[in-house]
Amino acid sequence: MNAFLKMRSAKAFKFQSLSLTWSLIPCTFLALLCLYFFPHSNPLLSPPSSYSGTNKAAAYKKQCDYFNGNWIPDRTGPLYNGTTCGTIQESHNCITNGRPDSDFLYWRWKPRRCNLPRFEPNTFLQLIRNKHVAFVGDSLARNQLESLLCLLATTSTPKNHPRKRSLGWWHFASHNATLSSYWAPFLVQGVQRQLKGPGPRHNTMYLDQVNERWAKNMDQMDLIVLGFGHWFVKTPSIYYEAGSVLGCQNFPALNCTDIVFYGPLRKALRTALNSIIERKAAKGNGGGVIVRTYSPSHFKGTWDKGGTCSMTKPYEKEEKKLQKRDAKIRRIGIEELENAKEKAKQCGGFRFEVLDVTKLALMRPDGHPGPYMNPYPFSKGVPERVPSDCSHWCLPGPIDTWNEIFLEMMKWEEKE
Repeated sequence: MNAFLKMRSAKAFKFQSLSLTWSLIPCTFLALLCLYFFPHSNPLLSPPSSYSGTNKAAAYKKQCDYFNGNWIPDRTGPLYNGTTCGTIQESHNCITNGRPDSDFLYWRWKPRRCNLPRFEPNTFLQLIRNKHVAFVGDSLARNQLESLLCLLATTSTPKNHPRKRSLGWWHFASHNATLSSYWAPFLVQGVQRQLKGPGPRHNTMYLDQVNERWAKNMDQMDLIVLGFGHWFVKTPSIYYEAGSVLGCQNFPALNCTDIVFYGPLRKALRTALNSIIERKAAKGNGGGVIVRTYSPSHFKGTWDKGGTCSMTKPYEKEEKKLQKRDAKIRRIGIEELENAKEKAKQCGGFRFEVLDVTKLALMRPDGHPGPYMNPYPFSKGVPERVPSDCSHWCLPGPIDTWNEIFLEMMKWEEKE
């Protein structure tokens, strides 16, 4: 059974009430709780051998680091297109929306010291048989799920889950496997700003309260893929912690301490990861957690003031440097994942991994919808101002590579 997704059973004790106050429990008490529910003396509940140290993981990365490489021409093309996959959001269906060039479809990510196999839908479905994989976060998390649905649909057609139709759950009856998407752009409780219409013009975040929209279903998730970052960059924002205002950013209308979003972003991710560990440990089960790193945008200009992205090929090696802001967001994600891994060591049912897409995404300015987020934007001439999407990814497109690496990570876990 796939160790990455394997659920660890435990003694059937019932807890009558567990609330968000778990986040205040000292780590030492949590460690004792984990030892009680996941006794290492029981070989059926012991963690995989690689979990007790980093040697095997380090050897794996040394053997094949999928996250460092370059894009090379490949005339094979994608497994699907905008007409064969029926689950693509219209704003991501670039070719169907009239994008005239198709060269962006014919590049392949080549890691420096190994090869990245093409996506094998049957293998992926076999690895998630009888499992639930949840994508939690912002619209880039949903974008990745859309890509995965299209890749898998080349073998097995997904259907809206009969009991979760309105929640964005998809079911593969052939393998009794479920994929789902949860909108939680801050991972914690919060309200997004609104540029138009009713609603606040600033973000509001409660950094110590996990977003219950996804957390309430945590027990049903075997693998959780967290993707976040873009909504923290958008300001103004106000941040709350322990019921009080912690600070704000770019919000002169409120008399509060001005703080940069890096600290709040770190706190929000930590709250999400701690909630996963604490709630699942309390229920006597574990699971897998993947933190997908930040995917840089490619706006020339700003996203909300006419920014565009018109390139038609990838950047060459070393042609584009990662901005300090994007690099720091990526680093925070990796650091907090490692912190969570240390915290959960006593609970052998957990696996934590990083899906580091930042560099390979940075090098693909040609893969965004741009003006083709809307159907045939130039059919009536060239407007003075055309909205462009330079954050999300065309489908098919470079984001399919994220799921190719995702599959390789899962295959590696299966071999342990």
